[in-house]
Amino acid sequence: MKRKWKWILGIVLVLAVAGGVFASVRLNQKGVVTVQTGKVVRQDLTSLVTASGEIKPKNYYNIGANVMGRITEISVREGDRVRKGQILARLESVQAEADVQAQKASLNSTLADATASEAGVKAMDENLRTNVASVERAKAELERARLDYERGRQLYDSKLIAKQDFDTRKASYDSLAAALREAEARLSQMKAQREQTAAQLSSSQKRVSQVQATLTRFDDILQKHQAISPIDGLVTNLPVRVGETVVPGVQNSAASLIMTIADMSLITAEVKVDETDIVNVKLDQAADVTIDAIPNKVFKGHVIEIGNTAILRSTGLAASQSAVSSQEAKDFKVVVALDDPPAEIRPGLSCTAKVITATRQKVLSIPIQALTVRTRGDLEPEVKGGVQAATKSDPAAEKKRKEELQGVFVVKGEKAEFREVKTGITGTTDIEVDNGLNEGDQIITGSYKIIRTLKNQAKIKIDNKAPTKAES
Repeated sequence: MKRKWKWILGIVLVLAVAGGVFASVRLNQKGVVTVQTGKVVRQDLTSLVTASGEIKPKNYYNIGANVMGRITEISVREGDRVRKGQILARLESVQAEADVQAQKASLNSTLADATASEAGVKAMDENLRTNVASVERAKAELERARLDYERGRQLYDSKLIAKQDFDTRKASYDSLAAALREAEARLSQMKAQREQTAAQLSSSQKRVSQVQATLTRFDDILQKHQAISPIDGLVTNLPVRVGETVVPGVQNSAASLIMTIADMSLITAEVKVDETDIVNVKLDQAADVTIDAIPNKVFKGHVIEIGNTAILRSTGLAASQSAVSSQEAKDFKVVVALDDPPAEIRPGLSCTAKVITATRQKVLSIPIQALTVRTRGDLEPEVKGGVQAATKSDPAAEKKRKEELQGVFVVKGEKAEFREVKTGITGTTDIEVDNGLNEGDQIITGSYKIIRTLKNQAKIKIDNKAPTKAES
């Protein structure tokens, strides 16, 4: 009987010791948090802004109808490459062609009249020169006869010549005077005729200018019956067929558009960048563009345009056009020019652009998920009674306690110590640390739930072998 009680007492004693050991272990593990850790490393970082959009040509032209008419010919097909000045389509133009031909005939007739008038003026000028010479010659002969007549009168008065000789000299003088008056009359008449012919020439030239202006107008109307390419490009849209009637001046009407020509010399990726990232995007920044239709290829490009107007993500309209104020997410248009676009590229293809906004060489970095935020009050040691109440009664102190600090938890022995840090650029998975940490420092990197709820100076247990679960 005594032996039996000894066994019972021994078993009870063993159980009591085991219970004490288990309770001691559980007490020591109370409040211990299992975490994953990583190191502060020095590496190269590249900051990217990723946005999606579509491929578009930098310039494109909608070839619309300038006159109403039926399409009689389309000389290109969708996807064809065209040259500047090439005729793309023709509209029915019977009346316009007839007007042009009539004006050309009228112009030829008017030109003939002007040519005849010009020839008449030239002939008149030649005759005028001849008559002027005749007048000058008659004046000279008259002057010679006048002198001979004066000498004869003096001799006759002196009774040195016979009256017959004097009469002969007087008759010669009178005859030459009459001839001069006749020549001057012919000259005056010819000048009047020349002025009349010159007036006819001027009138003919004015009629020529008028007919030429009318011909230009009719020729312009005829040209509007043709669709001509303004650039070297690619036919990207051809919504009409031969026989259909098109009308001019109707905006957003299918009947007013003949085709669209895209300038494929400069291909762009037009993407929408989130409003939180647009401040980091600058002109001429390099970008990598991927096109969904051309997988496994990356095309180089650079930023050539940054929009200044916010675009509502839900409607695609500019925020300034919205009738009501909205707090919804907004995007900004960014245009990336492809440096070497492939030949098979087409406008409208979906694409994704990764704009390189910054690069850093050999900088301290940590995983992004290690970064967290705590208020200053969360980091203060817990106090009791009057001190805590006094803090709450001081508005300035309370405001300071609510100040948010950005930092990470550093492993110090078996505890997690919050350390405030200043950050720089953000890479794909890591972020630059400007100060607050040193290379090689061990920091807590997971899990996300643990980092979000971890307290300063909390006891931790490192378990880097445990798989990291995806958490929302």
